[in-house]
Amino acid sequence: MATLQYFIRTKAKDKLVNIRCRLRAGRDVDLLASTGIVVLPEHWSIKQQKVKELAEIKYKDKLNKKLRLLRDHILSEFTVCSEPTGDWLNETIDKYNNPDKYKAKEKNLFNFISDFIAEAPNRKQKSGKPVGYKTIREYNRTLYYLEKYVVAKKVKLDFNDITLDFYYNFINYLESENLSVNTIGNKICTLKTFLNAATDLGINKNLQFRSKRFAVISEDSESIYLSERELSTIYKLDLPKDLVETRDLFIVGCWTGLRFGNWADITKENIKNSFLKVKQKKTGNPVTIPLHETVKEIINKYDGNLPKIKGNKKFNEDLKDIAKLAKLKEPVKITITKGGITRTTTYEKWQLVMTHCARRSFATNLYLIGVPSLTIMAITGHKTEAAFLRYIKVTPDEHAQKLLEIWNRQSMKVANQ
Repeated sequence: MATLQYFIRTKAKDKLVNIRCRLRAGRDVDLLASTGIVVLPEHWSIKQQKVKELAEIKYKDKLNKKLRLLRDHILSEFTVCSEPTGDWLNETIDKYNNPDKYKAKEKNLFNFISDFIAEAPNRKQKSGKPVGYKTIREYNRTLYYLEKYVVAKKVKLDFNDITLDFYYNFINYLESENLSVNTIGNKICTLKTFLNAATDLGINKNLQFRSKRFAVISEDSESIYLSERELSTIYKLDLPKDLVETRDLFIVGCWTGLRFGNWADITKENIKNSFLKVKQKKTGNPVTIPLHETVKEIINKYDGNLPKIKGNKKFNEDLKDIAKLAKLKEPVKITITKGGITRTTTYEKWQLVMTHCARRSFATNLYLIGVPSLTIMAITGHKTEAAFLRYIKVTPDEHAQKLLEIWNRQSMKVANQ
């Protein structure tokens, strides 16, 4: 059975001292703490563990009542505490003396989002990996635009205000900020992430954001891929050493389908029997990739240890220089909607070459030579064939040529039967 004793630790008579307490329960629990209640030592009864019942002590009844209620509170809390730690008694007393301090902060939209972002580094994704810095950066950008919207429109914004009217007004505001359609779509997607999390916790009851009309808007991105012929041209270029290393790493990416962040994972230890086995950093999923002859050649060239990878920005700058030397001057039209206005700009192809072209080139080139979509998806990680087909860059003419080749092969089979 638990017992609580009050005591003071001084014999001084003329200054206020803290009343302390000691909680005991069997052999395992023996905790000390200050009650936060003060008394003059000469007014304290050591035997009765309370303020003396003397008429001249005006505060005796109030103080003794407080001590009695505190005792009842501590013993009551102890009955529902499985394993009190060394700080348990101090915390229990502080909660009793300062209840407002421990009241759960009422969550509104903005403090929920701020807390959600602050906790993001400790949160795990479905893959088991922690939330990445790029995702956290997008969280912060979305919060930034929500706060700007509130100031610009002079409105309040809480969970109940996230309506379809807000949705359209917010999109119009983001367009006025000269954001592209896909950037706006990212902000809507991230907002829905916040709202889903708040709904799961029971903080948000407004479900208008789950309406089909509360959609994540997007437009097809005009991305390029490099054909096998273009890759061959780049691979045969006579380049300075620093560009040679960049070129070789890029070509490895084009024939493995790995993301830029995984290129550094290609070592001797990851290669067995002409297969490359690595764990994808973005998803955490393992992937097995057969080594293309060009990749084998490059790996052998560096004795199995590929060159150190430059930062993404510098790498992309060098890639453009390489693509320009390869004379990739085919005109490419890029159409983008920004600030609500659609514009088309024509570039030479070399101007658009960057690290992600490697992965897209891998998928597109394999598709064009007839490798089944599901086989390619096992390496690229696309979950659906529809998403995969949106990802690859095959022109209508290339689709027609692919179909013609299939028909020709079928005709040859029929003729040989």
